[in-house]
Amino acid sequence: MNEALEILKQYWGYNCFRGVQEDIIKSILDGKDTLGLMPTGGGKSITFQVPAMMMQGTCVVITPLVALMKDQVINLKRRGIKAAAVHSGLNREEIITVLENAIFGAVKILYISPERLTSELFRKKLSHITVSFVTVDEAHCISQWGYDFRPAYLKIADIRALLPNKPILALTATATPLVVKDIQQKLLFRQEKVFKMSFERKNLAYCIRHVHDKYGEMTHILQCTKGCSIVYVRSRMRAKEIAQILNEQDIKATYYHAGLEDSEKDKRQKQWLNDEYRVMVATNAFGMGIDKPDVRTVIHVDCPDCIENYFQEAGRGGRDGLPSYAILLYNSSDDTKLIKRIQDNFPEKSYIRKVYEDLACFYQVAVGSGYNETHEFDMGKFCVFFHHFPIQLTSALHILTRAGYIEYIEEGMCNDRVQFLLTRDQLYMLNETSAQEEKVFVALLRCYSGLFSDYVNIELSLLSESTGLTRQQIYLTLQVLDKKRILHYIPAKNIPYIRYTQNREESEHITIGKEVYDDRKKAYSERIKDIIRYANNTTTCRSRLLLYYFGESKTKACGICDTCRTIKKKQIREAKEAITAVLKDKGQIPIQSLNQIKMPSDIVDKALQMMMEEGTLYQKDNCITQ
Repeated sequence: MNEALEILKQYWGYNCFRGVQEDIIKSILDGKDTLGLMPTGGGKSITFQVPAMMMQGTCVVITPLVALMKDQVINLKRRGIKAAAVHSGLNREEIITVLENAIFGAVKILYISPERLTSELFRKKLSHITVSFVTVDEAHCISQWGYDFRPAYLKIADIRALLPNKPILALTATATPLVVKDIQQKLLFRQEKVFKMSFERKNLAYCIRHVHDKYGEMTHILQCTKGCSIVYVRSRMRAKEIAQILNEQDIKATYYHAGLEDSEKDKRQKQWLNDEYRVMVATNAFGMGIDKPDVRTVIHVDCPDCIENYFQEAGRGGRDGLPSYAILLYNSSDDTKLIKRIQDNFPEKSYIRKVYEDLACFYQVAVGSGYNETHEFDMGKFCVFFHHFPIQLTSALHILTRAGYIEYIEEGMCNDRVQFLLTRDQLYMLNETSAQEEKVFVALLRCYSGLFSDYVNIELSLLSESTGLTRQQIYLTLQVLDKKRILHYIPAKNIPYIRYTQNREESEHITIGKEVYDDRKKAYSERIKDIIRYANNTTTCRSRLLLYYFGESKTKACGICDTCRTIKKKQIREAKEAITAVLKDKGQIPIQSLNQIKMPSDIVDKALQMMMEEGTLYQKDNCITQ
């Protein structure tokens, strides 16, 4: 493993591996299928990036997060590592270029989405790529017993027929014992091989605050604590609303959700990372791939619908090892809201068939036709036209996707695109352009070809590196050039799509099977009950409850969560009463006499110290007196 350590130090600047990183790397180098369970912030990416640099060929990384794969490619290139990504934001020519670069050995780490595995073009090119091993990130998505099942992940096992002797590395931050077993079965592991870091976070205090006024309690917590924070909510509107409330209380906050433009997301994320804002109010769209070590508090105003989500989001606090708090604000209405989510996520089957029929009407798709047709999906227009509510509609579309009738692509990424409206000669004759505009011109022409004949997908991050300007400056400059009619700039946006994966059926013939609906509804209901039990628990250490959920049974009470502190207060109160009882009818007693109290010595000592500080006991010559 000396070579691995040298690579780690050369490219990442670390002198040693953490946790199970070294074990996972060694297992992959030995050619074994491997599952790595590492908590959020545990350094998952190192486990495939280091062996990728050691082995001949290209490591193929399958991940569902387009934004994360883009960020990782940029970061790897900055370290001098040849990396690339194939995603929906690229056109066919760009995809072919990336894959051919991989064939000729110019890519060490290739990121793809799971949907790409079904592409005939990708499968043909893959057969010519020298693959070192395959990494499956967010591997819990392959398990229908996990909290984030994605049908496209089931196609990953098909890659084994194309790469029969290549090991698979599966990575996830959250998996129950049932999901761990299921991941290995679904990926056709040749033998079970699991390396797991303990999910225990000794510096992170998990707390539940049962309060009526959540906003007031949230503000109070932030006013009484120092350091940066994340406040999680479930809706985009609440994210904006709470950020405004905090700013009115002189707590500098911004907000983040999936509906923001990419440039705006990047700007706000960077401002928070640089401590320009103390609080980030966000939906669960925020946090993946964010490694800010000094988050002191993570506050959930709305309760997540499963322990996995809560644990992952709460785990973004205190990665620097210093004391931090994960606080869930809860009240009596939350039980009802959580139970309602079961119906929202699993509407009646008759409703799902109605949605399927309305889609066909919306797109004018006749029975027996429509196979492989793709349509942009305007949810707002669809809801108004057919009187649907977005939450239940979205759930119905996901269920129809799992049933195999359609594919609902919730966020089909459309990249920033540019086409010059002037000829190259006219461009060079321009006199009234700023130095900043000149920089953008030069960077565009240096980084991309075909700009004068067609629209070309561009990366603002790449232009930022080339010019030294920020992404926001590039964005604004392109907007100005568009207004000047020098070029046409189409900013990136997320467009939902509906694709028919088979010809349209009569709605009464739509089959929504047990494994697609009933089994998953039951599993989801159990997760809802688990988070309700967790939130209402008042007797067991919260850290122990969470660790037990993920299969860790040999744990100790953390001593810092709200239940541990409550239990300790009760024990101290009982110890005070016991000390008082021992002293009863006696003027004074030797301190050693307190050994007869059948309670933990540290509790008795604490009670004694508190009583002396309160002035109810006094110590003299190794004796105590009232």
